[in-house]
Amino acid sequence: MTNSNENTDANLDFYSVLLSFDARDFFEESDAPLQRKLDRCFERLKVDPRSHPNIKSLKGDLAGYYRYRVGDYRVVYCIDEGTKQVIVTAIAHRSEVY
Repeated sequence: MTNSNENTDANLDFYSVLLSFDARDFFEESDAPLQRKLDRCFERLKVDPRSHPNIKSLKGDLAGYYRYRVGDYRVVYCIDEGTKQVIVTAIAHRSEVY
């Protein structure tokens, strides 16, 4: 007999987060505190890549992309709903990312 109050977290439809080569290089070359902040960002994106105070949809040439603010850095990504993937295309300082 199953309990109707069982934890259903295992049934949630999470996204997977994929990093481009450039984004992965940036992550690996970052210091440990920034890596921890970026890891928290990626965990949040797995749950909901569209709704968070640090998320903003981009416009113009980057329409269809989003950015996640991590201090002075920006994580730029797009979402593939068909495969439930968040594809991080860039991580850079805010003065260099756009």
